[in-house]
Amino acid sequence: MALAEDRLCEYAASLGDREFSMDTRQRVGQALLDWFTAGWSGAGLAAATQLRTLAESIFPGSSRAPVFGAPARLTAIGAAFANAGVTHLREIDDAHRTALLHPGIVAISPALALAADDNVSTARLTAAIVAGYEVALRVGQVLGSDHSGKFHSTATAGSLGAAAASAVVLGLDAGQFHHALGIAATQAAGLWQFIDDAAHEAKVLHPAFAVRNGMTAAYAAKAGYPGAKAFITGRRGMYALLHANGPLESLDADLGKLDRIHTTTIKPWPTCGQLFTAVGAVQALLDLHSPAPSDIESVDIAIFPQALRIAAVDWPAKPAETSFSGRYCAAVLLAKGRLGIEDMEAPDFSYPGLQELAARIRVRAEPEYAAAFPDRRPCTVTIKMKDGRVLAAMRDIRRGDPEDPFDWEGLDRRLREFVPGIAESDAAAVAGWCRRLPNQDMSQSFRSPPASLFYKVAE
Repeated sequence: MALAEDRLCEYAASLGDREFSMDTRQRVGQALLDWFTAGWSGAGLAAATQLRTLAESIFPGSSRAPVFGAPARLTAIGAAFANAGVTHLREIDDAHRTALLHPGIVAISPALALAADDNVSTARLTAAIVAGYEVALRVGQVLGSDHSGKFHSTATAGSLGAAAASAVVLGLDAGQFHHALGIAATQAAGLWQFIDDAAHEAKVLHPAFAVRNGMTAAYAAKAGYPGAKAFITGRRGMYALLHANGPLESLDADLGKLDRIHTTTIKPWPTCGQLFTAVGAVQALLDLHSPAPSDIESVDIAIFPQALRIAAVDWPAKPAETSFSGRYCAAVLLAKGRLGIEDMEAPDFSYPGLQELAARIRVRAEPEYAAAFPDRRPCTVTIKMKDGRVLAAMRDIRRGDPEDPFDWEGLDRRLREFVPGIAESDAAAVAGWCRRLPNQDMSQSFRSPPASLFYKVAE
C-alpha cells in the first residue's frame, strides 16, 4: 500500500521536469526578492559576522556561492548555512499562517548555494525552490499548531524543505528523494526552550542547522544511504513523536493543484509574525485617529493566545527581544508614529514618553480567538482616550497574506524600508535581478547572482 510520503516524494521529485506557469515563476522571483531583502537587512549586523565566522570554522571550502555581507571561503553547505542564518536575523523573512514556519530561508538558501557550483537550468533552480516550499509547508501544516508551540517548525519541517530543494538541484530520482526526506526527518529538531532561557540570539541557528541537515540528507541519499519511508506517518515518525495535531491529509492532498509557494505571507513589519495583526490594528488606529500619546489613558491588546507562546517578552532587555514584545512594538508605534528596523536593532528605551506610554499598555490572551488560529490571527486593539473616547480596531489577516499580497512595486519599497541606508544602485540591482529571472529562458543554464547582490564589492 502506497504511503502519503510516497506520493509527496514522487510529486516533488517530478517538479524538476515540469513547465511552470508565469504566475509561479513570478512568485518565485518575488520570494527571491524577499530573501535578498532579509539578507541585506541582516548582513551588516555583528551577528552576521558571528555567523560567517562560525560557518568558516566548520565549513571551510571554495564554493562559488556568495554569502551575505562579505566574501567568505566556504563549501556550498557553509554558504547556505550562513545565508539561512543571516536572512533570519531581523525576523523579516517570509512566513506561513498554517504551516507556522519561514519557508524561504530553508528553500532558497540551499538551492542557490548548490546552483552556484552545478550547471543547472533556470527551470531546475525554479523547481528546487518550488519543491522546497511545497515540502516544508505541507509538512508544517501536518505537524500543526500543537507542534509549533513546542518546536520551532522552521527547524523541524524546514529540514525537510531544505532536503527537497537540495534533492531537486542534485537531480535525485523519486526513490532517492524519498530517502533524502527520510534522512532529514531523523535530524529535524528545534526547541523553543531558548525563549524561556532568554537565549533569543540562538534562534538564527535553527534555520541554519535545518539547511545544513537538509543538504547533508540529500547528499547522503545521492551517495546511496537509505532513509525512513514513513518518516511522517510511521509509529515512530514525526507525527507520532513531535506533538503533531495537523491534518495528515495535507501531506499529499491536491498535489499539483496549487503550488504552495502562492500561499505564503511576506512580512510587512520587522517583528515576530505572531504580532502582525496587533501592530496592524495599532497602525489602523493611527491612520484613522492620530491619537497623541499624552492623551492616551490605556491601550488593551487582546490577541489570539497562541501568539503569546512565542511573542512572550513583556518588555525587552536587549535588542534580540524587541521583536517578541507586543507591548514594546505598540508603544514605539504609538509614540513615534512608525516602527522601523532601527527600533528593533538599536532600541532607544529612553525615547521621550516611551516608558510612560508602555506602562499604560496591556497585552493579554483572548481565549475566544484561539479557535481561529492558525488560519486567522485575530487581535483587537482598544485605546481609551483621556477625554472619554474609545478607539478600537480588529485585524485577523495581515498585509502580505495571500488575501492582501505585495506587488513588485510594494516589494521594491519594502526593500528600501527594511534595508536602511542601502545605496539606490544596490537596491535597483537586487530588485532588477529578481524581476528579470521569471522572464528568462527556463531551458538555459542558470546564471548565479553575482557577489555584488550579496555585499558591496570594492571598486
